[in-house]
Amino acid sequence: MLVSDFDYELPEELIAQTPPETRGASRMLVVSRDQQRFHDDEFRNFARYLGPGDCLVLNTTKVFPARLHGRRNGSGGAEVEVFLVRAEAGAVDTWKALVRPGKRVRTGDTIQFDKTLRADVIAQGDYGERTVQFHSTGELQDAFERLGKVPLPPYIHREPDDADRERYQTVFAEKSGSAAAPTAGLHFTEAMLQACHAAGAEIARVTLHVGLGTFAPLRENEIAKIELHEEYFEMEAQEAGRLAKAKRVLCVGTTSVRTVETVMLRGGWAPMRGDTNLFIYPGFRFRATCAMLTNFHLPQSSLLLLVCAFGGQELILAAYRHAVKERYRFFSYGDCMLIE
Repeated sequence: MLVSDFDYELPEELIAQTPPETRGASRMLVVSRDQQRFHDDEFRNFARYLGPGDCLVLNTTKVFPARLHGRRNGSGGAEVEVFLVRAEAGAVDTWKALVRPGKRVRTGDTIQFDKTLRADVIAQGDYGERTVQFHSTGELQDAFERLGKVPLPPYIHREPDDADRERYQTVFAEKSGSAAAPTAGLHFTEAMLQACHAAGAEIARVTLHVGLGTFAPLRENEIAKIELHEEYFEMEAQEAGRLAKAKRVLCVGTTSVRTVETVMLRGGWAPMRGDTNLFIYPGFRFRATCAMLTNFHLPQSSLLLLVCAFGGQELILAAYRHAVKERYRFFSYGDCMLIE
C-alpha cells in the first residue's frame, strides 16, 4: 500500500486562508458508510445527527503561540524561526522544535529572542528537528505568550493576526500544549454544544497535544515503513466511564479518534495517560469509533489515510472530489465532513 494512492487534485483557491466570518458557519458534507452515499448539509444542523446513547468526544488541548523568531548566536546573527513541537517529559525548559533554516542551526548554537529569553541547541535531528533548552528571566510560558505567534499552518499564506488567537482555538480548549489546532473542533460554539446535549448526547473530553505525529509530512511512500512521532494524550476516569456507557462514539477530529483507539488498544475504557504514535491506515480495525467529524485533509497525509481507513478509500476520495467540484473550503479554517 502506497501513500501516493491517497491523492486528489485541489485548486489552490479552495484552501481557506481565513476562518468563516461567524464560528460554525461552515458547510458539512455528510458521508454514509452503510449507504455508500454522501450529501451536502451545513454544520448548523450537526445536532440533528445526534441522539440518546451518543457520546461526542472532544479534544480539549489548547494551542499556544508556538512560533518564535530570534537570531542565531546573538543580535548580529542570522534570523531563525523556532517552531516548538513538544516539551520533553519532565523538563518544562527543554523542547523538541523545528528550526528554519535548519542548515544554519547546529548543536552548540544559541538563539536569542530578546533580552529575557534565549535557547541553547543541545541536539540535532533530521528535517530541521532540534532539541532546545530555554533560559528565561521570568516564567517561560509568559515569554511564549509574549513573544510567540499563533502557529498557523504553512498553507495559510499570511501572517497571524490578533483574531487568530481566538479563532485558531476551540471554545472548549483547556490544557495548553498543542502546536496546531484540532481543527474539527473549531466549528463548535457554546450554543452548538448545548444543542448536542439537548439532542440527548453525552460529551466526553480527552486531550491529545497536537504535534509532529499529526501534521508532519509522510516521507516514505510505502505505508508499512512509516512510523509517526509520539504525542502526549490523557483520558480521565469520568470521561472513560461516559464512553463505556455509550451506544455510539462520535469523535470530533482525527486526534480524538487516535486517543480513543489508543485507549482501547491498551486495555479498554480506563483512566490513562502517556504517549501514542498510533498510525491508522486502511486495514486498521476500529474498536471504539462509530462516527467522526473531521475537516478536509491534505493529499497523501496521515490524516487522509486515517479518514480513508474509517470511511473506505473509494468512498472518501469520491467525497473529496465532490467537495472540490462543489467548492468546499479546505484544511484548517475550512469546511467539515461527518462520516457515519
